[in-house]
Amino acid sequence: MRKVLVANRGEIAVRIIRTLREMGLKSVAVYSEVDKDSLHVSFADEAVCIGRDDASSTYLNIPNIISAALITRSDAIHPGYGFLSENYKFAQICRSHNIIFIGPSSDNIRDMGDKVKAKDIANSLGVPLIPSTGVVKDLKQIYEFVNTYGFPVIIKAAGGGGGRGMRVIENYSEIESKLTQASLEAKSFFSNPDVYVEKLIVNPKHIEVQIIGDNRSVYHLFERDCTVQRRHQKIIEEATSLLPNESRMLIIQDALKIAEKIGYTSAGTIEFLYDSQTGKHYFIEMNTRIQVEHPATEMVTNTDIVRLQVLSAMGEDISGFIPNSFDGYSIELRIYAEDSYRFTPSIGTITRTYFPSFTNVRVDTAVYSGYTITQFYDNMICKLIVKGKDREEAIKRARIYLDQVIIEGVNTNIQLLKDILLDENYVNYLYHTRSVDELIQSKIDLSFLSNSNV
Repeated sequence: MRKVLVANRGEIAVRIIRTLREMGLKSVAVYSEVDKDSLHVSFADEAVCIGRDDASSTYLNIPNIISAALITRSDAIHPGYGFLSENYKFAQICRSHNIIFIGPSSDNIRDMGDKVKAKDIANSLGVPLIPSTGVVKDLKQIYEFVNTYGFPVIIKAAGGGGGRGMRVIENYSEIESKLTQASLEAKSFFSNPDVYVEKLIVNPKHIEVQIIGDNRSVYHLFERDCTVQRRHQKIIEEATSLLPNESRMLIIQDALKIAEKIGYTSAGTIEFLYDSQTGKHYFIEMNTRIQVEHPATEMVTNTDIVRLQVLSAMGEDISGFIPNSFDGYSIELRIYAEDSYRFTPSIGTITRTYFPSFTNVRVDTAVYSGYTITQFYDNMICKLIVKGKDREEAIKRARIYLDQVIIEGVNTNIQLLKDILLDENYVNYLYHTRSVDELIQSKIDLSFLSNSNV
């Protein structure tokens, strides 16, 4: 492998290119006309324009990306996260053109991307599952399920994630409308309208295990706590977690069971819900790609997960790079261009940025003064990753850093992140997956009352 095309944009493309350069490999950037002035285009050794603007005609355009790889004589393609990273057909097409796909096998992507099939695999291994239906065929199936397990339940897309195609059902009157909503959203985002219904675990923690494999064995890089979510989308992740050690190890062991069963190679995460009241955990899904939150794990394990992906794809033995322990505690915060309390993106040009230099702080970003946040792509500005000797120190460092970050020209979620870091429940590790939504609602309610009293 001498040259790698990065089939992505933004901070993850910049981050991959950096590792490729450290490994002595050439990089090729692909870009839309909108992204012609982006940093990943400037930093790569070569760059190819693959379309005008929207994702479907550019970063999701398989023929254009394959053509770019062939024209530049790239040996491999790294898909990053999002876009085509979990498209098993793309992985197949790469390999049919003798291009190395830096990721798992297309079979792994297909099987684990289907949440119903993934659960069947977990179930065959005795890994605990939350009670659920198969793919919903009619309303009767849902009524029978809730009659058995009760409310609340949650509808989920069978072929996707990220909070899309999900609806919580609290009573019988919501079933029909929310089934329709979830199915339409699933079809829109994943080209697959299939959904299933699952018993909702009230106030759980969301725990994921970082997996990395080569063609010899599968390893873990410990776990992350991804409980801090807004509308099912993660905004703060922690490595590792404060779960009881026995629970942590059981979760990691179950993750390895699944990865070993399917012969997994490359980076991936196996995700669980943890019920703090009972101490039980339940498998929910696997993401067959590198995660947005992978730097949190890198900070405490002193690893480069992209490097491990590349080495695995080259057929190398990665066992010598796998640590036996972790050091400290890290927290990753996603900074978005948005109005957090209205849940709307903020489109516009960033007029000024300042990210101070701190010890044990990493900032992954592709923005700069003059960079424009458009309606075409994700509105994430950067990922802020801090490390402390323990969780308390990491929280303190994150608070101080956020107070000194400057981003002007667009609205950001920095105030929301500050509110979370100051929240007593978060500080005391009492958060659950709906805590942020509850915090936002309380702030909205207080604002309404304040305005009403003026």
